[in-house]
Amino acid sequence: MAGQVSRALALLDAPLFGVFGNNDVERELLGAACAEHGHVFVDPPLRVEWAGRRIAVVHDPRELAALDLTNVDVALYGHDHRHALERRGGALCFNPGECAGHLPGYNRIGVLDLATLEAEILRF
Repeated sequence: MAGQVSRALALLDAPLFGVFGNNDVERELLGAACAEHGHVFVDPPLRVEWAGRRIAVVHDPRELAALDLTNVDVALYGHDHRHALERRGGALCFNPGECAGHLPGYNRIGVLDLATLEAEILRF
């Protein structure tokens, strides 16, 4: 698995930030593959400023409770594989839903326009 991830990351010509989740059992190898290509993966929460937006990333939506969402423009999360798009404490909270292949017919990724904070779902 780590070899496949490393090859996929080598093809990415964009910044990549993310957090580890509960099923990332090969964390050391995944972290090494990310570091090899200049990508950043950490234990949650991850905070980044990008395109003038304050972004927080967690894995589990329950981790949102520990964040001060009044100081965040966008909070991204996953874990439960359920699409959600809502405002909490002033932040746009977004979970694009299933993308790991566990729920056939529901695979999707989210694209978020940081200028307008409009979200789009791409199904595959």
